[in-house]
Amino acid sequence: MRLPFARRQGSEASAGNRLQPRVLILTPMKDARPTLDNYVRLLRRLTYPHDRISLGFLEGDSADGTFEALRVVQPQLDREFRRALIWKRDFGYRIPDGLPRWDESIQFERRSILARSRNHLLFHALDDEDWVLWMDADLLDYPADVIERLLAVGKDIVHPHCVLQFGGPTFDQNAWVDQGQDHMDVLRDHELVRLDAVGGTMLLVNADLHRDGLVFPPFMYGLESPRVRRGRGEIETEGLAALAHDMGVECWGLPNLEILHHPF
Repeated sequence: MRLPFARRQGSEASAGNRLQPRVLILTPMKDARPTLDNYVRLLRRLTYPHDRISLGFLEGDSADGTFEALRVVQPQLDREFRRALIWKRDFGYRIPDGLPRWDESIQFERRSILARSRNHLLFHALDDEDWVLWMDADLLDYPADVIERLLAVGKDIVHPHCVLQFGGPTFDQNAWVDQGQDHMDVLRDHELVRLDAVGGTMLLVNADLHRDGLVFPPFMYGLESPRVRRGRGEIETEGLAALAHDMGVECWGLPNLEILHHPF
């Protein structure tokens, strides 16, 4: 379901703003009602010009009224930012009762659904933007200038360091090197590191890569790639990194640009 909106003409505040890249923030949401208020607060705090930021949300399979809550905040976000769009797509998947979402037995099915939801959102939301910033709904905090800092790296795919507490161990362990042996918490003596895999807690991607076919594989991808964990391939965000490598594009991480995730 796509909620209607009116595209505004000439909304850029200045000629200087028009020279800045257009950024599309995309967030799949499921049972995100408890963190939605903080998510919106952090968006509004961003120092990047809001008239250069578009927002896209996909809600699916929630049982807590996430979609209805999104509909309440959407009009105000649509006024504050370049545009704000919501779609709904239910995939009919719920984590079995009694299992945490990181339980190994459900990872393939859970992450296959997540990859499909990301792709569905991407195909609907991407318009004329220059960059896509994937962002989790349950981030607790990140620097207000995070977009400026990610863009300043000058790389096509950039991942900040997601932790539960500043200076603590890596939380988003889908970002790794050496077939998953090392994460960004052991790479803090480097400002910029090449990654073999990425996560999706926050991920900046050149929009033209998505237009050229860079998606989130909902199946195991890259069985022959030396970058993946031997003999198994990778799915969703790690699969995107393997696909990017096959397209000739490197992924990069910023171990010292930390973003904070809600604890489970």
